Amino acid sequence: MKEKILDRATELFLNLGFKSVTMDDLAAKMAISKKTIYSHFENKTQLVEETTMNLFWHISDGIDKICTLQKNPIEEIYEIKRFVMLHLKNEASSPEYQLQKYYPTVHQNLKQKQFVLMQTCIMDNVTRGMDLGIYRQNINPEFVVRIYFSGVTSIKDSILFPNTMFPMKELMDDYLEYHLRGIVTPEGRKILNTIINSNQE
Repeated sequence: MKEKILDRATELFLNLGFKSVTMDDLAAKMAISKKTIYSHFENKTQLVEETTMNLFWHISDGIDKICTLQKNPIEEIYEIKRFVMLHLKNEASSPEYQLQKYYPTVHQNLKQKQFVLMQTCIMDNVTRGMDLGIYRQNINPEFVVRIYFSGVTSIKDSILFPNTMFPMKELMDDYLEYHLRGIVTPEGRKILNTIINSNQE
């Protein structure tokens, strides 16, 4: 039952937001009593923490599997983007913003784990891209990793990038192109343009 509660809570939180969904809402959607939920989770904060960590580890495992395929680094970064967007349901409700505002401790813990994951994955992506000659040799990988993470984090700010003006899928595509055009070589640019053109078809 705990797994079922986690799965349904995750779906509701992503679609409606962490603040918007109450324990009553969750109980009603699942046709169970609140007592059943509280037998597995002490309070809503614990439920929020466990759903975010559960989703994080699921996404982390998926990203690890993509990275082990050792694809072309430019293709790899787009594949990771597609996988993450699929599991975050395009973040129409800006759940990360609500998480940061109403559950700051949970958000900070999540952000630290995301950075560790991103640091490993993107560092490998950047160094392989440099070795293959599709990323420039004169870039600082440590800087690129951190500026990439900073950008990915910032574009989720619904005040800076309101969903009505910047749908998340388009925003992520624009950000990836912005990021990659700053580090690719002419050879890498050809690969990037091919991917962008195929995405627009």
